[in-house]
Parts: sequence; C-alpha cells; structure tokens
Amino acid sequence: MRAAIISALGTIVVFALAAGCYAWWLVEADTALPAQAVTLEVLQGTSVAGIGRQLEDAGVIRSASAFGAFVRVRGGGRDIQAADYDFAPHSSIATVVGVLEAGGRPPTIWVTIPEGFTASQIGAVLQRRGIGTRDEFMAVVRSTNMKFGAVTTRGLEGFLFPDTYQLRRDATPRDVAATLTARFMRELPPDYAAAARKLGRTVPQVVTAASLIEREAKVDVERPLMASVYYNRLRRGMPLQVDATIEYALPTHKTALSFADLKIDSPYNTYLYAGLPPTPIANPGRASLDAAFHPAATGYLYYVYKGKGRHQFSNTLDEQQAAERRFLP
Repeated sequence: MRAAIISALGTIVVFALAAGCYAWWLVEADTALPAQAVTLEVLQGTSVAGIGRQLEDAGVIRSASAFGAFVRVRGGGRDIQAADYDFAPHSSIATVVGVLEAGGRPPTIWVTIPEGFTASQIGAVLQRRGIGTRDEFMAVVRSTNMKFGAVTTRGLEGFLFPDTYQLRRDATPRDVAATLTARFMRELPPDYAAAARKLGRTVPQVVTAASLIEREAKVDVERPLMASVYYNRLRRGMPLQVDATIEYALPTHKTALSFADLKIDSPYNTYLYAGLPPTPIANPGRASLDAAFHPAATGYLYYVYKGKGRHQFSNTLDEQQAAERRFLP
C-alpha cells in the first residue's frame, strides 16, 4: 500500500512538473518571438480569442490558445481597449498581456482628401471612415473662421488643405478641421501676404481664385495662365463666367450645365454677377494656390477646353469664338 501511494505521488509530481514545463514553454518560451518590434491594431469589439489569433498570425506569440488561457487565469481581457499596440522583440505572453492591459495608442487611419473637394465632400469622406458625420463637419466649417490681418474668412471652405492624413480614430470633426487648416497655412506661398497686396486682393479672395483654378484646370502648366484670365477680367469688371461656380451653387453635382443653370440666381453664378464668388468653391492644392498668388503676365481674357486636359487661351472675343468653333462640338 505504501509503495502504491509513493508511486501515485511520483506520478502526480511528474505530471505537475510536465504541466509546469509546458506552461512555462507556452508563457515564457515565447521570449524568442518576435524577432523584431511589431505594431498591431486591435479593433473595437475584438474578442480575446481574436486578439490571440492576431498575435499568433503576426508572430508575436506561438500559441493563441495559450494566450487565451493565460488571460482567463488572470481574469483579464475585458479591459483590453481598441488601440494600436507596440510589442518589443522577444516578448513573453506575460509581457504581451501586460502591454495590452496597460493600454495602447489610439489607433489611426489614413484618409485621403483629393484636391478640389468641397468641404461637404470632405465631410462625406470622414463619415465613411467613421470620423463624425458630414453634417457635424459642415457645422464646424460654417461656424469657424480664419483671420488674415484685418480680414476674416466666411467659414473654412477653401482653407482645408487636400492631402493624405494619418488621423486618430477618436478624432472629432473639429480636430480634423484644425489639422487641415493648420496644414493649409504651412502650404501657402511664403510671400502670400505681400503677393495678395500686389494683386490688390485680400488673401481670402486670392484663395477663392485658387479654388476656381483647382476646379477648372487640368494640368499644372495652365494654372498660372488661368489665373491671369481671372485677374484680367476682374480688372476690367467683366463677369468671370466660370462654370464651376454654378456647379457649386446647384443642389446636386452635374457633369454638364444647361442654359437654365446659367440663369440660376445665386451669388455664385459668375455669369450673372461680376467679381469673385463670396467664398471659395473648393479646397485648392499647392499648385493652384501658387498660381493664384503668382499669376502669369498675359493679356488673356478667355479660354476654352480643347481636349486632352488642355485649354486654348485667347486675348479677344473674336479669337475665343474662333476657338469655340474649332474645339467645341
């Protein structure tokens, strides 16, 4: 009987040692992994099992099941937040769990704002990416102004610089607007204030001209030429007659304007009203801003699209009408 008890105890000890060694291998032997630092994004609502699979797939740990068992033994898992987590090389499961429980960096996403987008279109992009709603963004755009000397803008349309941004998922529409306008200020030409004075315009007016260029021009080489057309017409008191301004005034986008559209009673209708529109009609990129602040010196008053992204520029109405007969269907 004594021998049987000793044998049973021996067996228990052997199993305990084996279990202990196995547990050590699962929990501590992962210190060989990963060979380099790894960053993982844990999304909202991901289960402990899902996190374990992410870690195993990324080579951070050897066993997702061991990770799950370790988390359950610790009674954790519920406090792991959606975030970006950085795991150092040669981390054990215990270390990995400690990193997760400590909390990571709020996860970020890359969002691209194309040149020429309106504030409403930017708001729609943000809404699709889970950063507020379009209406919330537009409320910020309409209620926030910028100052350039003694001149205050009428909202943020035109001053939201288009580019690709890395944004926090928990960013608010106001946070995004602040990021885009700060970038806009950095992208202005260094001499923007002096250049605007030389043109006899305020900075917001030049940005409005840049927005017209952004919506009308197809190639960078023509942007300064197009700017010269606008400023030449403004100096003569001629209406700008820019189709893109009417598109901005319409409730929905149209690829082709009708004669009825050209008669819409709106301050953005540059066929009916001389001068620049009351605000920018889009958010211009660097090339359009540079062109608006530094237009080419020409006598051009007209242009017509001739295909393949290029325009024919003219000094006189006769030249323009000849170009229209040649290039328009």
